[in-house]
Amino acid sequence: MKCFRPFVASWPAPSTSGRSESGRVGISLPGLVHLRQGTHNSWMENRIHPVALGRANWLFAGSLRAGKRAAVIMSLIQSAKLNGHDPYRYLADVLVRLPTQPASHLEELLPHHWRPHS
Repeated sequence: MKCFRPFVASWPAPSTSGRSESGRVGISLPGLVHLRQGTHNSWMENRIHPVALGRANWLFAGSLRAGKRAAVIMSLIQSAKLNGHDPYRYLADVLVRLPTQPASHLEELLPHHWRPHS
């Protein structure tokens, strides 16, 4: 690491945009150590991986309407997970109950109010 110090120290400090006035990207010595060790936040990377992976696939939803429908379904799935429900079980139950559910009681099917059908 000592051999890199003069090299890193010669880089101009980056501005708020992350680039120096000369346009070069600066990196600090701790940043260089971080890159060299290969450390990363795998917990967070695992959480955003499906989003990053799906981003290209969502370009091919077919239409704006289909994209909106996919967004609603994904929101319901994530909300079910956040409320401690099994998403498959939640959606299966809601889709069965939805056609016969009175409009005045639709709120009962939302993930934060849902109770499995006995």
